[in-house]
Amino acid sequence: MRISRRKFIQTAALITSGALLAEAFWIEKFFIDINEFFIGTATKDTENIKVVQISDLHLQSVNYQLKQLTKKLNKLKPDLILITGDAIDKAENISVLNDFLKLISNDIQKVAILGNWEYWGKVDLAELNQIYADNNCKLLINQTTQYSFKNKTLSITGVDDYLGGNADFETSIKNYQKSDHHIILNHCPQYSDHIAEKLTPDINVDFILSGHTHGGQINIFGFIPFLPQGSGKYVKGWYNTNTHKLYVSKGIGTSIFPARFGAKAEIAIFNLTT
Repeated sequence: MRISRRKFIQTAALITSGALLAEAFWIEKFFIDINEFFIGTATKDTENIKVVQISDLHLQSVNYQLKQLTKKLNKLKPDLILITGDAIDKAENISVLNDFLKLISNDIQKVAILGNWEYWGKVDLAELNQIYADNNCKLLINQTTQYSFKNKTLSITGVDDYLGGNADFETSIKNYQKSDHHIILNHCPQYSDHIAEKLTPDINVDFILSGHTHGGQINIFGFIPFLPQGSGKYVKGWYNTNTHKLYVSKGIGTSIFPARFGAKAEIAIFNLTT
C-alpha cells in the first residue's frame, strides 16, 4: 500500500505532536531526575554529610511518583532534607503534605522554608509549622539553625519568601554561629542578589539553594515563554559569582499549567566534606 507524501507528512506531524504531548504531560512530570554534586574535596569515596534538596512540590495528591521518591529518600538516608518552598499551594492541601512527609522516615531531619504559594494559597502557617514539627522538620522564617553531623557543624539559614512574605536576610542571619558548613535557603532566586550584597567575610557560605522557576517549566530548546516574577536572571542549575554560589532547582510539581517540557522534575543531592 502506497502512502502519498502529503499523508506521510501529516502522519509524521501527528506522531511527533503526540510524542511531544506525552513528554510534556506525562514523561517529564512522572520521572524525577536525581542530580548529585560533590562540594569542595568531597568525592564518592569520602565520608560526607549528605543533604537533599526538594523544591516546589505543589502537592495535590501523593501519587505513585511521590511514593517512589519517598522510598528512594528512605534508602538514601540523607543527613538532612531541605524543602525550599511551595510544598503546597492551597490551604486545603495541607493534609496532603502531612501524608507525604509521613512516608519519609521520621529519623531523617528536615528543614523547610516558605514559597510564594504558601502565602498566596492562604495556608495557615501555625498549622503548617505544626505539621512540619510532627515530621521532624523545622520551618525557618528569617531564621538560622545549626546541626552537628559527623563531628562537623552545619548551619542552615532560611529566608522568608521574597514575593508573598517578608524576606529579610539581615534578620535571618542574626543568630548565625560560625560553622564548618553553611547553606542558605531562599525560594525566589532573584533575592539571592540581595543576599550576596549583604554577605560579610565573617559569614562563610557554601551555597544558596533556590527553587521557584521550575526550570522554566516549558523550555523549548532554550526558549522559555514564561518565568515567574522573582526569578530574576536565574532559570536552573548552578550559578557562580565572585561572592556566592547558587543552585536553582527545577523542582517537582507544576503550577498554573499542568505540564513540563525541557524541564524534567528533579531533586538534588549535595555531599559536603567532613
